[in-house]
Amino acid sequence: MIAPRFRHDLPGTTASSWSDVLASVPTLELPGSRGRVVVVGAHPDDETLGAGGLLHTAARAGRSVEVMTATAGEGSHPHSPTHSPDRLAEARRAELRRATKVLAPDAHVTCLDLPDGAVAQHDEELVAALVEAIGTDGDDVLLCAPWRGDGHPDHEAVGRAAATAAHRTDALLWEYPVWWWHWGRPDDLAAAHVARLPLSMDARTAKRAAVAAHESQVRPLSAAPGDEVLLGPDLLAHFDRDQEVFLVGGPEADDESLDRVHRERPDPWDVDSSYERRKRAVSLASLPRERYPLALEVGCSVGALAVDLATRSDRLLAVDDSPAAVDLARRRTAGIDGLEVELARVPEEWPAARYDLVSVSEVGYFLSPRGLAELVRLCLTSLADDGHVLLCHWRHQPVGWPLAGPAVHDTFVDAFVAAGGRVLVEHQEPDFLLHVLGRST
Repeated sequence: MIAPRFRHDLPGTTASSWSDVLASVPTLELPGSRGRVVVVGAHPDDETLGAGGLLHTAARAGRSVEVMTATAGEGSHPHSPTHSPDRLAEARRAELRRATKVLAPDAHVTCLDLPDGAVAQHDEELVAALVEAIGTDGDDVLLCAPWRGDGHPDHEAVGRAAATAAHRTDALLWEYPVWWWHWGRPDDLAAAHVARLPLSMDARTAKRAAVAAHESQVRPLSAAPGDEVLLGPDLLAHFDRDQEVFLVGGPEADDESLDRVHRERPDPWDVDSSYERRKRAVSLASLPRERYPLALEVGCSVGALAVDLATRSDRLLAVDDSPAAVDLARRRTAGIDGLEVELARVPEEWPAARYDLVSVSEVGYFLSPRGLAELVRLCLTSLADDGHVLLCHWRHQPVGWPLAGPAVHDTFVDAFVAAGGRVLVEHQEPDFLLHVLGRST
């Protein structure tokens, strides 16, 4: 853990003052439906302090366990006369491996080596690493991370990244406090979504041994000024309880990544490039009918495909959940009869109607697996009897998202065929994949 700038100014709330209020907090159990546990920290020792008991409990229960730390914690002693940042990083990585071995002997351990104290500047890299670790079966994953309100910039950055990764993958998120125990007050719990996980004596014993393995934090590096102990007895007492505290059911991640790319670049996908022009031309040429009375485009971005689809539709509704994209699309499509561009988050804000054509182009992999399944269901139930679904996606893996284009198309095709539908058009190129699906009539 990096020593925060304010560590000597923290008011310091004793562990005993929390006892009564914690007794009234609801209890948690290790979720039976989650076969994998991924615990992430900002610095080596966060995982042990906040979720060491959980790690031990999960390993004993036969769950697959992975531990990830964003940084190597090289900034914990910035004024050390005996340890350079590189030497501290090496020591703390070794401590992380030893502590994890005590808690969960078979756990996979990863250190991303992001810069200590500047994790927030690498949020996209961290989200991508977490999404990759979780994979496409997020429904099987319990993800634990520092609380987004912990009061330490690196902890909060990791917490935000974990919330985004959980949102994109359908992982269950539990957040653990670390510095909160030092500056918080028992009354704070009343306004938080807090629950406690009871720990067995074996889990407590293993956690104590794991905490002790982080020697650079619980013991002085030397007797010299700048090498002092960072985790003193008062703070460690908060983590030596017969329970661990987690915040569950917190606010959904505010994932603005797609809106941000539209704010930063008026044409983030280079819609006038040869790839984009060819893809749109192939899409239109693949439509089995010349005209569609009512069409829906999901994820219209800047509106380039909407302009083309409008030539084949009497009425077209184009939606996107990025305010910046909607603004750009409205400018591009201004004056086109029968074309409306609306702000809507799909599938949650699905515009109910009976559509003759639904276009899902370059957007399916920006949904979680559960969100994609719901989108497929809505397309099936909202499609006219003789309607068509147009799918077109980049074939490669988008960084920071669990799904790729082929997986999106497989999900759609499998669902349509299972419901009695059929594939009307299939087209593959090295860079994109296209399908037109319809009902069997």
